[in-house]
Amino acid sequence: MTGVEKAFLEIEGGQRVPCLFNPSELQLTRSNSWAGVPMPGRGVPRLRYTGAVSGVLKVDLFFDTTSDGTDVTAHTGKIVALMDVDPKLPGSDEASHNLRPPYVTFHWGDLHSFKAVVTDLDLTFTYFSGTGTPLRATAALTLRQYEESQAFGRQNPTSGTPRPHRVHRVQSGETLDRIAATYYGDATRWRTLAAANGISDPLSIRPGSLISVPRSDQ
Repeated sequence: MTGVEKAFLEIEGGQRVPCLFNPSELQLTRSNSWAGVPMPGRGVPRLRYTGAVSGVLKVDLFFDTTSDGTDVTAHTGKIVALMDVDPKLPGSDEASHNLRPPYVTFHWGDLHSFKAVVTDLDLTFTYFSGTGTPLRATAALTLRQYEESQAFGRQNPTSGTPRPHRVHRVQSGETLDRIAATYYGDATRWRTLAAANGISDPLSIRPGSLISVPRSDQ
């Protein structure tokens, strides 16, 4: 997609795992712990702050290699590997079994998440070639905050950029003019979508693919 920042995961040590498509949404959860001591004969106790709980970032990533027919596990395998222990990480000691997976940071343009570890991964393969090669998959990631740090550099993934965009996942049977009607109330603005995504054939968009939707005031 032309002119759109691509999201990626930065692994401890600096290696990057690029996202084939930008996510359509991110979910951030934070909570604080408060406690009160109930006393017989008294009403609601006054709460006392007992500390912060690690933040959680949930993101769904989409992978699709139907355009070239290559095995999509070449990409999803890098996500699965984020849950494996790495004896080369600082502080690791195989003799004492003090090993851990790496921490990661999610980046998307001006958005930078806290350092986090992958606590849960739900990987689903949704499309295969005639020979059984997986070509499409979704990965639901749960990232839990690894250490104290700022939650995000910017709360809005597109804030600070001159041309903020929304992202739409194409559904079966959808066309550019129908998507334009949904977001702009004007089906003739399909050309805006085509230009923003470098689409030369408006009839060639595939179900499951992600397209950038410029704001209506652009």
